Amino acid sequence: MKKILSLLILVTVLLACKKVPLTDRNQFNVIPNSQLNSSSFSSYDQVLKESKLSSNTGQTEMVRNVGNRIKNAVEVYLKENKLEDATEGFKWEFNLLAENIVNAWCMPGGKVAFYEGILPVCKDEAGIAVVMGHEVAHAIAKHGGERMSQALAQQAGGMALSIALQQQPEQTQALAMAAYTGGSTVLGVLPFSRLHESEADELGIKFMALAGYDPAEAPKFWKRMKAQSGGAPPEFLSTHPSSDTRIKDLNKLLPEANKYYAKSNKATNNVIPNLSNISTSTTEKSEDKKKLKMKIGN
Repeated sequence: MKKILSLLILVTVLLACKKVPLTDRNQFNVIPNSQLNSSSFSSYDQVLKESKLSSNTGQTEMVRNVGNRIKNAVEVYLKENKLEDATEGFKWEFNLLAENIVNAWCMPGGKVAFYEGILPVCKDEAGIAVVMGHEVAHAIAKHGGERMSQALAQQAGGMALSIALQQQPEQTQALAMAAYTGGSTVLGVLPFSRLHESEADELGIKFMALAGYDPAEAPKFWKRMKAQSGGAPPEFLSTHPSSDTRIKDLNKLLPEANKYYAKSNKATNNVIPNLSNISTSTTEKSEDKKKLKMKIGN
């Protein structure tokens, strides 16, 4: 029986192993894309119902234009490299929400949301492209499904440990489960999330370059983010890399990203519109300078 169970687990793992487009990293994903997208679309619709869309038409249009420009460039690139199945079933949508939160995210299937609070950090269209490329990358790389698969694996591991310890005293079981939960989080879940963020940075800087945005703007954005961010937990206890790590890694990626930028037929010397030239929203006019929540990711 144990041999059969082990064989089934091995087959499941082999079937669930896939590669991330462009990076070729092996990933474990047991969640079907159709199921993931369907759930994502419903959740996104619910978020829009419960949130207030920005009344600033200029900023909303800029976010949507950047989103569509990156989406179109990425889809062309994927098709040229026979990777178009990476966006199969996607229903792209880009919205700006009227909340003073420094955040943006993308659900599986291409559902993107920006918050007004992140626009001052973006500063201009190129800054929006940095964030947009990063968020689109999360969807292309199927990070949502991978995280769900990882959570299922962690849960299964906990159940197996519980069964193995069922003959032990209750205190021993409790200590072992606490150690497993903490250890699997710090050694597994958090590094995995940081890997996703770093991979989204790597893909995102290429995606913005494909769309004709100067990739040199990516480390500049993170310098602005660092300047506005407050205290953060140690990197090994965070789901996101530190700003210093991201800036260093993005600078290393610039030579390769510039190759994508040079090939882009949209790479021009045109001036990138600045958000300060667009009428500010009610949220940005507020004199309440309370500390903003610093978070970016999906």
